[in-house]
Amino acid sequence: MISIGPHQFTEHDARRTVENLEPLWPQFSLARDGAQQPLAQMYPSLIGETAVDLPRAWHALLGAGPALRTAGLLPQRAQGMVQSLQLSGGGVPKLPVETVEVDWAGVVGDRQRVRKHHGRPWQALCLWSAEVIQTFAQQGHPIAAGSAGENVTLRGLDWADVRPGVRLQLGTVVCDVIAFALPCRSNARWFLGGDFMSMHHDRGPVSRVYAAVKQPGRIATGAAAILEP
Repeated sequence: MISIGPHQFTEHDARRTVENLEPLWPQFSLARDGAQQPLAQMYPSLIGETAVDLPRAWHALLGAGPALRTAGLLPQRAQGMVQSLQLSGGGVPKLPVETVEVDWAGVVGDRQRVRKHHGRPWQALCLWSAEVIQTFAQQGHPIAAGSAGENVTLRGLDWADVRPGVRLQLGTVVCDVIAFALPCRSNARWFLGGDFMSMHHDRGPVSRVYAAVKQPGRIATGAAAILEP
């Protein structure tokens, strides 16, 4: 296990984090005019050795949001609520619970059935919009909160603003959104015709997002969800 501060990486997590830096990095500048300059100054030099590259990649991912905030490129403070909370012992759908404890690794007691593409510290929490889910359901897709594997379903925030770089306070938990969660085939059953790509961020503000934990704590259903607290 590799530790960077309170965050822990398996050897697989470390390799996948370094490998994903290049495709993740452009997500911070999507729909943000002027973001390329402050972000370009932060992109690390990688040498092809995981032990050296992981701290560089991790600090870049955690530092992108603060750099954008300093440059005035993040949205104004807004408040919504925690509509529902979900966890599972592996696989989807995740099932509803009233409260969750969150540590540096994510929701305590929650598991992914396959960790090849999941479980890194920058994927500690998976968040989604109740309004997006509702719109999909109204279109006839057989989907509900937790179906696509999100831990926290939020209501009342403009989902176009909840994208890589922003910070959220959920109950007593503070987290930084690091990446859009890419759709996978395990979610095909929730979409008409199996079109799970309907929730890809290329289709608009419809994607789930992954967040790293900045402050562990507790989240309860109905708690405030504050964007840029």
